[in-house]
Amino acid sequence: MITFLCALAALIVGFMVYSKIVDNAFGPTDNPTPAVVHDDGVDYIPLPTWKVFMIQLLNIAGLGPIFGALGGALWGPAVYFWIVLGTIFAGGVHDYLSGMISLREDGRSISEVVGHHMGGTMLFIMRIFSVVLLVLVGTVFMTGPAGLLAKLTGVAVTVVLPCVLLYYFLATLLPIDVLIARFYPLFGACLIIMALGIMCGMLFGVGDHIMPEMQLANLHPKGDAMPIWPLMFITVACGAISGFHSTQSPIMSRCLKTERLGRSVFYGAMVAEGIIALIWAAAGVTFYDGTGGLAKAMAAGGAGTVVYDICVGFMGGDGSMTGYIGATLAMLGVIACPITSGDTAFRSARLTLADWFGVAQSKALKRLLFAVPLLGIGGVLSQMNFDIIWRYFSWTNQTLAMIVLWTGATYLYRTKKDSKAWLMAAIPATFMSAVTFTYILQAKEGLQLGTSISYPAGIVFAVVCVLLFVKKVLHNDSFSENE
Repeated sequence: MITFLCALAALIVGFMVYSKIVDNAFGPTDNPTPAVVHDDGVDYIPLPTWKVFMIQLLNIAGLGPIFGALGGALWGPAVYFWIVLGTIFAGGVHDYLSGMISLREDGRSISEVVGHHMGGTMLFIMRIFSVVLLVLVGTVFMTGPAGLLAKLTGVAVTVVLPCVLLYYFLATLLPIDVLIARFYPLFGACLIIMALGIMCGMLFGVGDHIMPEMQLANLHPKGDAMPIWPLMFITVACGAISGFHSTQSPIMSRCLKTERLGRSVFYGAMVAEGIIALIWAAAGVTFYDGTGGLAKAMAAGGAGTVVYDICVGFMGGDGSMTGYIGATLAMLGVIACPITSGDTAFRSARLTLADWFGVAQSKALKRLLFAVPLLGIGGVLSQMNFDIIWRYFSWTNQTLAMIVLWTGATYLYRTKKDSKAWLMAAIPATFMSAVTFTYILQAKEGLQLGTSISYPAGIVFAVVCVLLFVKKVLHNDSFSENE
């Protein structure tokens, strides 16, 4: 319990202190925002701050901080370190910079932001990369909640899945204030109840479960066959840092009324997601009394069954009507997370394609031009094995995070180089470069090379990225923030 409470306190203090340092270094202004300048009643709409925060949180808090955190918990309480440090020094910085740079540049999609600062070749790569990732995310967050809803209601997945797909289509197509801004507060309430309920169930001893304390060891049931580096850092995904978030931040950069709200919305939502991930990682090893029990449960019924069992066990274990309602609300919170990320994943894919081809989105017919094929592809992919899609999503996700962090470092060097603010993005970018390259060399969906090759190769790749960054910024020292 002490370890968990210390990690929780570290996340809160990290937001209060480090996010302010990052915000001061970036330097928000009182200039008119894209929401005010380009208000089109569809994507550019000034919204109340609390709604923007809630939408941002629900956009980014998909299955990653739940399924990913449970997967990360297989390595034991050591995952707390990555959730805390990753959230504060990598994920929060990544989300803040992607949102604020987009805000400074008329709400551009992340692919356009990266291309603007990293060149034409990277622009093309990022356009493809972003759309592929977003469709994968939308698909993962379509099949996941459909399975959970089917388990909760008893209705067949084949019936639930088309309903989820229809909702995604409407959320992708309609103005942001029609569905998303209207229903997200309700989903947010479920999410908050879920997190608080699971945490209270652990802290106040529902059942005979005991929360484990920190051990600086690899407690994965498969031992050395599943090394912490780099597997845990990819598995946790959205609970510490996520490239997917950078595709979502521009959606909200088109709705903020002032730049000064960026810290609470972009950085704050990431810390809130880190807290959710911390709760679920702790719940996994607590409810199943260690990593061995968690691994058996994951193998037997998958992450969806584990989520269901934990919700019922920690919130409905007494068998009372109150407990049942609490467990149901917790499950709805878990379901709301992926649904509210899946819908905006497809929406962001539409905006990315619209920015790519220069097609204004104020008219419904032009939105249909992108929405229909995107949802069609997602529907086809939803028939694939969920675990396969998730593995490729995780690596693609963290690779995008690495690219965006390098973009943030480039932006900060060119605009704030005298303050050394660029180091706040360059350091986690270097770390994630090593993580992603090592993983794809080592993982079974990658080249399956041994650690004797993948470890040094990952370090070499990170060094190469640093050298390319230095070359990039030195050769473009004349960059202007208004360029």
